Amino acid sequence: MLQIKLITVGTLKEDYLRAAVAEYSKRISAYAKLEIVALREARVPDDPSPAQIDTALRDEGDRILAAMPARAMKIALCVEGKQLDSPGLSALLERGAAEAGCICSVIGSSHGLDERVKAACAHRLSVSKLTFPHQLMQVILLEALYRGLSISHGSKYHK
Repeated sequence: MLQIKLITVGTLKEDYLRAAVAEYSKRISAYAKLEIVALREARVPDDPSPAQIDTALRDEGDRILAAMPARAMKIALCVEGKQLDSPGLSALLERGAAEAGCICSVIGSSHGLDERVKAACAHRLSVSKLTFPHQLMQVILLEALYRGLSISHGSKYHK
């Protein structure tokens, strides 16, 4: 069975987001074994300097890199990433399943991802040109993963 590891920075505080993550996690479990790793967000002041942001991203990057599986198709979610439609994501998931048996997706903090994390990922994915809170991005990504997996398995979920 396909392994999917989702590494996120920050915790979900809102009940409605936790409920959505639980629902999509349950749905994904029909197609893959999902592991969600929530890492602590580095502390920065309310109005951080670029140097403070870089330090925070480096700290988060160290922990993300340590949590990444050695053998996996690694996907960083970032604004400069490639946008895919649902069938395109499904094809990417199929390729990851065939090549590595494991897919690792990474969602950074509100400041983004350290460049070392992006470099460690074979793929950079952008869900939209719009900006979303990083906590909501977890729900959006899980829905997209579920939709992609359902396409691969011929489910009627995708319309």
